[in-house]
Amino acid sequence: MRFRVSPIWSVFPKRLQHYHLRSHRLYLYSFARNLQIGRASINGGTGRSDGNSFLVPGATVATLLMLGILHARRLYDDKKVEEAREQGIEFEFSPDVKARFLSLLPLRSISRFWGFITSVEIPVPLRPLIYKGWARAFHSNLEEAALPLDEYASLQDFFVRTLKAGCRPIDPDPHCLVSPVDGTILRLGELKELGAMIEQVKGFSYSVSSLLGESTFLPMNVQEDTHGESNKQKNTKEASKKSWWRISLASPRRRNPEPACPMKGLFYCVIYLKPGDYHRVHSPVDWHVFIRRHFSGHLFPLNERATRTIRNLYVENERVVLEGQWAQGFMAIAAIGATNTGSIELVIEPDLRTNRPRKKFLHSDPPDERVYEPEGVGVMLKKGEEMAAFNMGSTVVLVFQAPVSKSLQNDDTSSSEFKFCVSRGDKIRMGEALGRWSER
Repeated sequence: MRFRVSPIWSVFPKRLQHYHLRSHRLYLYSFARNLQIGRASINGGTGRSDGNSFLVPGATVATLLMLGILHARRLYDDKKVEEAREQGIEFEFSPDVKARFLSLLPLRSISRFWGFITSVEIPVPLRPLIYKGWARAFHSNLEEAALPLDEYASLQDFFVRTLKAGCRPIDPDPHCLVSPVDGTILRLGELKELGAMIEQVKGFSYSVSSLLGESTFLPMNVQEDTHGESNKQKNTKEASKKSWWRISLASPRRRNPEPACPMKGLFYCVIYLKPGDYHRVHSPVDWHVFIRRHFSGHLFPLNERATRTIRNLYVENERVVLEGQWAQGFMAIAAIGATNTGSIELVIEPDLRTNRPRKKFLHSDPPDERVYEPEGVGVMLKKGEEMAAFNMGSTVVLVFQAPVSKSLQNDDTSSSEFKFCVSRGDKIRMGEALGRWSER
C-alpha cells in the first residue's frame, strides 16, 4: 500500500504568505516611526507635523548618501597621491575638461543647499551612527569632542565642534609661531621672487597681492627704474591711486602690476584642512587685526586634483582675509572657502555672512572691507585664541614677516634666522610650532 503525503509548503501557502507580509509591514512601520523621531523638536515640541514629517528623513538619507560619495572620493584621491609619492612623482599644472566644466556649475547654490541639509536637525537615535560613520570615513578623533555625540543636533554643529580642554596645547615658546589650524602642509617658504609669488602647483604660481587684495599692506620693495638706482622701500597700501577698472574680469588681479620684490624676511605657509580635521581657526601669535576683506568668488573644490587643474584656484575662490601687525611686522591670514564650505564665520565679527546670493554674475567688484576700530589698533588677538571657523575642509594661507639676521639683511643668498619646524606633506595640529627663531 502506498501513501501520498503532500509537502508542507503546499498545505499552508496562504497562511505563510500572510504571515511574511504582515511581518514586513510591521518592520516598515517601525522603521518609518524611527526616522520621524525628533519631529516634535523641530516643530517646537508640539508634535504637529505641519508638512515637515518627511524633512528629517529626507535630509538624513541625503546626508548618508553624501557621506558615502565623499568617502569613496577620498579613498580614490588618497590612493593616487600615495602612489605618486612612492614613485617620486610631483604633479604638474595641467588644465583639463573637468576644470572647465566646474566653472559652469552653480557651485555656490550647491554649497548653500548642502549647508541647508547639514543644518537640519537629526533624530537623536541616529546622531551617534551618522557621526561615527563620518569619523570612520575621514579619520576624526571623536574622543576629543567636547560634548557627547547625541548633543550635536546637526552635521553643521558636529563640523564646527569644540574640543576638550587640553587637546590642543599651545606652544609656550615666545620665539615661535604656531599653526592656526589642524591640517596638512601644502606649501611653505620665503617670498623672494619678483611679484611675491606662491607656487600653487609645479608649473603655476599666483601672487600674494592677488590673494590678499590690491589694497594689502604687504611690505614690498618697488623698483623705480632700470638705471641702477637703489630701490625705495614702499608699502603697497600707498597705492591708493589704483583704480578697480584695471582689475581682470576673471579674478581680482592687477593686469599691469609694478615690478616689485618682497622685503626680506617675508614668509608664507599653505595648510589644507580635510573634512575630518578640526574646523576652527586660532591665532598663530599675539597680534592686532586692522582690516578684514571679504572676496565673493567661486567655490571650486580645493583637493589635490583641483590645485593642478584650475588656474588661480585660491584667488578665484571666495575667501576672508585678515590683515594686521605683530611684534615682528606684517601678518595676514586668508581663510579660503571651497565647494560645500562657503560659510566662513568670524568670531571677531559675528555679523559677517559669506556665500550670499550675488546680484552680478561677474565678481570683478572690489572686496567688502571693514577697518576695525579703533583705527590703527584694531582687534587684539592672543596666541591660540579662536578667531574663525568654517564647515567641511578648506585651506588657510598664512603670510607673515619674521626676524631677519641683521648681518644677512643685504645678503641675497641667505636671508633669515627664522626656520620652519615642518616640511611639505607634514600633518600638523593647532598650537604646534610652525617655525622658530632665536633672540640675538
